Amino acid sequence: MHLISDATGETLNTVARAAAAYYADYQAVEHIYALVRTPKQLDRVIEEVERQPGIVLFTIADRTLRGRLESRFNTLGIPCLSILDPVISRLAAYLKAESRPHIGGQHVLDAHYFKRIEALNYTMLHDDGQHPQDLDKAEVVLIGISRSSKTPTSIYLANRGIRTANIPLVPGLEPPPELLKLDGPMVVGLLASAERIAQIRRSRLLTLNENRETLYVDRDAIHAELVEMRRLCTRYAWPVIDVTRRSIEETAAAVINLLSERRGAGPQFLIDGDSVK
Repeated sequence: MHLISDATGETLNTVARAAAAYYADYQAVEHIYALVRTPKQLDRVIEEVERQPGIVLFTIADRTLRGRLESRFNTLGIPCLSILDPVISRLAAYLKAESRPHIGGQHVLDAHYFKRIEALNYTMLHDDGQHPQDLDKAEVVLIGISRSSKTPTSIYLANRGIRTANIPLVPGLEPPPELLKLDGPMVVGLLASAERIAQIRRSRLLTLNENRETLYVDRDAIHAELVEMRRLCTRYAWPVIDVTRRSIEETAAAVINLLSERRGAGPQFLIDGDSVK
């Protein structure tokens, strides 16, 4: 799969991987060409595709470059597709307006961009329980025991422009009092099965050359941690998401849904595994 873009290529990568997921019996080999904006750059890409033919997906706004690409690949019999064309055509028909291509238009330095940067700065500063005195400035606070994917989920949410802090729940230690007093930010508990947590923790210890058996990787001890966390979330009516079978993106999407419901004054959801209660 040859992914050719005149911008960062993020849109192409997302669409290509989503489509490839429908063909689990095949392994996609991706060739990514970003920031292709001149005839010379495009010629080098065409040469590469000719050497290793495959389906071509592209997002190129410049009509001259686009025509050159399509003409060459049509001549060679190589399938190529502009992935945004169907959406742009539908929008044009609906709006009764002609599109005005803007290279990298989704990456302009606008208010949304700076909101994301602010959210990332806040999230990095408030990772793993740091600076709890500023928790009230968060939009979302994630809590959970060690290795429940709090940090990567926080960073993903921050990249979506959501100020996120995360607080670890440590056996034998009380949660920070600032957490228990929150009434503005949405607090969400993340948990996974004791087996999954034990597996991740054991892998973590191995990277640190630590092979001793400790309560940190003991399933019964982990189960007790999870029970205590559920009690805490129940006491304060905080929603809980089971991340055992979820990717970071899916967990973040569930958090965003909860936040949208909360802002819309709709019902709160308790997400446990794949069910919604």
